[in-house]
Amino acid sequence: QVQLVESGGGLVQAGGSLRLSCAASGRTFSRNFMGWFRQAPGKEREFVAVIRWSGGTTYYADSVKDRFTISRDNAETTVYLQMNSLKPEDTAVYYCAARTNLLLRGLWNINEYDYWGQGTQVTVSS
Repeated sequence: QVQLVESGGGLVQAGGSLRLSCAASGRTFSRNFMGWFRQAPGKEREFVAVIRWSGGTTYYADSVKDRFTISRDNAETTVYLQMNSLKPEDTAVYYCAARTNLLLRGLWNINEYDYWGQGTQVTVSS
């Protein structure tokens, strides 16, 4: 089992920045990818970004590319999401997820992830 705990959400004005953190514990050696997803009210959960733990390769949704940066700290088994130039449409609950499958396929698919955090609210005001 892998436990994930997110933090860092909050209320920010459009154009501002926030940094989300996701602390992993438990069988952390089993996760090959860690990612961020988000879910806005009335919408499906959608892919935001993912990082391959070994090597640090990153992938982003087009909607956040060049604004968000995912990174990880091996020593602390923590993954971060730096969010800049935030827009009202970025408002959502942000979830951290871990995946044990090391294949590259389906990185954007929520069903490909094995563990989830409880989520943290991000609200961007206009």
